[in-house]
Amino acid sequence: MQQQTKIAIIGGGNLGSAIAEGLLTSGFVLSQNLSITKRNTETLSVFKEKGVQVFSNNVDAVRFANYIIFAIKPFQIRDVLQQLQTYLNPNTHVLISVATGVWIKDIQEILGNRFTIFRAMPNTAIAIQQSLTCISAFQAMPEQSAFVTDLFNRLGKTVFIEEKLMDAATVLGACGTAYAMRYIRANIQGGIEIGFSASVASLIAAQTVKGAAELLLQKNTHPEQEIDKVTTPKGCTIAGLNEMEHQGFSSSLIKGIITSYKKILDDM
Repeated sequence: MQQQTKIAIIGGGNLGSAIAEGLLTSGFVLSQNLSITKRNTETLSVFKEKGVQVFSNNVDAVRFANYIIFAIKPFQIRDVLQQLQTYLNPNTHVLISVATGVWIKDIQEILGNRFTIFRAMPNTAIAIQQSLTCISAFQAMPEQSAFVTDLFNRLGKTVFIEEKLMDAATVLGACGTAYAMRYIRANIQGGIEIGFSASVASLIAAQTVKGAAELLLQKNTHPEQEIDKVTTPKGCTIAGLNEMEHQGFSSSLIKGIITSYKKILDDM
């Protein structure tokens, strides 16, 4: 049934294209039931070759689809919604916004409160179908929530949260990618200092972090449980961990997260 549901992605930039690619690769939607828009459609030729409906006009995409994903810049949302207002029908269209910082109430100010609206916040790992996507919803039916959950699960993992936590989710799930990258970079630098080439150190550091994350995701354990398994008495692991803590490792991470969150609040 879900393969027969028609989906339109408004905005064929990096994010919109990544969503389209993930949905096609996973088999979530048939190519003929997916559409994507961009002014310069030549850049979307790879999708056209796969049978995706490629439009330069957003109105055509809305007429085509049931679920509308707005993968556009935040400053574009008002103009795009106003353009499409007379073509959107709350009885036939479900709206999904992945525009950063655009709240459900911002969409309702333009379209009213009759629409089912989802707000989704993926992170950059959506490009390889490994995103963590936080989702909030307004007056969604269970089957609609299930559909949107399944959609974004094809692009990684999902979690439903209250919309008021979206700013916090931005810090933990989106900024968190940069925090993790900085940790990996430091690991690589340390690896080079103790004798590895940059390429080998990079492989070891990245795969080790990936494995550590998978342990938590698959076994649903607490980090300390996994730490205990590799910290032997008087061993090198506990010596390194303790030195990192003496230098403020956990404290600096927590302070960084809180600082990023305060920055979002201050800019609102």
